[in-house]
Formats: sequence, structure tokens, C-alpha cells
Amino acid sequence: MAYKIRTKSKELIILEAVNKRKHLTSKEEKRYLHLKKGYEGEVRFDTITDTLQCDCFILNDLLLEVNNTTFQMDSLIIAPGKMYVYEVKNYEGDYYYQSDKLFKRPKLEVLNPLHQLSRSESLLHQLLLNLGFKPQIDASVVFINSAFTLYQAPLDKPIIFPTQVNQYIEKLNTIPSKLTEKHKKLADQLLAAHITDSRYNTLPSYDYEQLRKGITCLKCKAFSIFVEKRKCVCKKCGYEEPVTTAVLRSVKEFKTLFPNETITTNIIHNWCQVVPSKKTIRRILAANFTTIGVRQWTYYE
Repeated sequence: MAYKIRTKSKELIILEAVNKRKHLTSKEEKRYLHLKKGYEGEVRFDTITDTLQCDCFILNDLLLEVNNTTFQMDSLIIAPGKMYVYEVKNYEGDYYYQSDKLFKRPKLEVLNPLHQLSRSESLLHQLLLNLGFKPQIDASVVFINSAFTLYQAPLDKPIIFPTQVNQYIEKLNTIPSKLTEKHKKLADQLLAAHITDSRYNTLPSYDYEQLRKGITCLKCKAFSIFVEKRKCVCKKCGYEEPVTTAVLRSVKEFKTLFPNETITTNIIHNWCQVVPSKKTIRRILAANFTTIGVRQWTYYE
């Protein structure tokens, strides 16, 4: 199991929420699809590294800083004799490698992940020296999508192709390993150094009035919910969810989109739309949050 699990970035969470409730601009949609596809590829790699049986610490999605320079690593594995770093790419389609550049056929140049990897490896080495560690680093680019093909692939580059991933993990499992307190200390220091809120997030433009109101189905994401007794039922796919759970999920989404707004019965009743009774909203909020104030001045934290 991962020592640091992967979570969606704040930017991706907000883009997902806004995308359900208004039309994104073409630039915002492109950014959303890029982040979504990248995250899906990283999660796919996580399901494979989670099967590792060797003694190791797995830290996913680290954002670190050294000498006022930030760098990100998709996955990092601390093993007794070596540290493994991975840049995971969910590229799909036909690509070719030429003159140290990567192109998507026919002629679209894309960012070469080997350059990203080299930068991250160098900065990680500096950070580890600052922390008093000198481990050997083994860095690789992982192309995780089975629909990816790379023509003219260089044989001397640290690349793991989709057909090689499982075999690679099996090889890691054969390496004798026994972690010590020193390895745990390193894992904890990297975890403590992780930056939780990236300054490079590019958030979409939106306000409350622009966004469609209502509870979306947890399963199919449709705005097809109606309340039947104590359940929210989706007309589209039939999925059922307790009203309390659905309302709390919507409150969480509201707070993500509007972190500075006060939670009140009226605003959540308007945000959810499909729950007819304000009394029901008030009861759910009072049972799950701290009540501040009385009567019309009541709000929840």
C-alpha cells in the first residue's frame, strides 16, 4: 500500500465541478481533459505498483521545492539500495522519436517527458543532499496506455513501455529488500516537504449565478435526481443514494467552488434544488456541522 496515496489536484476537482454546471471555454476544456487523462494514467500505474510485494515506501504525486525551484514526481519508490522515480504518461496513438524530440504523428511536437524526468531527477538529487541523504536514483518514463506506440524508440533511454510494466514490477519484487528506520525517516521528510497547494493551478472563471444548480447523480453525473422519501433517485440510471449523503456531497462541492461563502440553509437549499423541504436541509446541516448563530442569522461550519 502507498505511503502517500494519490489525490486529485485542486485544479482538476474544480474543473470537474464547473464542467458539470457550465460550458468551459475551449482552453479550459483542453486543460481539463489533459489533467483528467493524466490523472487516469497515474491511477492506472498506482494499481500496478500497489501489487509490489518487496519492502518499500511508495510516495505518489509529490510536489517539492529546492533552491526556490518546484518540481513534481508522479511516483517515487524508496527501496533499501535505490530510489526509483517515475514520470507517468497516458499518451495514446502513434508517436515517433527524432533528434531528442517527441512527435505525435504526423508532425505535432509534444513535450518530451525524458526532459521533464531529467529535471526532476536533478532537483531531487539536490534536495536529498540537503536532507543528508545520498541514495542512488533510478529514474524512468512510464508510458502506461496500451494504445500507445513509439516509432524509432531510442534503446539507450530510460523508458518503460506498456507491454513492459508488469515484467518490470516482477523484477522489482525479486530484489532482496529490508527497510530500516533511515528509509522511514527519508519517506517522512519527503512527505513533510510536499507542497499541498500548487501555485501553478489555473482555475476556470465562474460565479454562482453562472452555474447550474441541482444534485448530480453520483454514478452517471446526470442532473436527473428526484427525491423519494429519504432517497435521491436518478431517473437516468436508477442509482439511489440517501438524501443526507447526497446533500453533504453537494455541500462539499459548494465549499470547494466557493470556499469563502458562508454555509446557510437557504444557500444549500438553492444549490441542491431537488430537496423540497428547507427543514430537511436544516436538519442535515445541524447534524453534521457546528451551528453558529440563531434564527435568520444561523450558519454552519
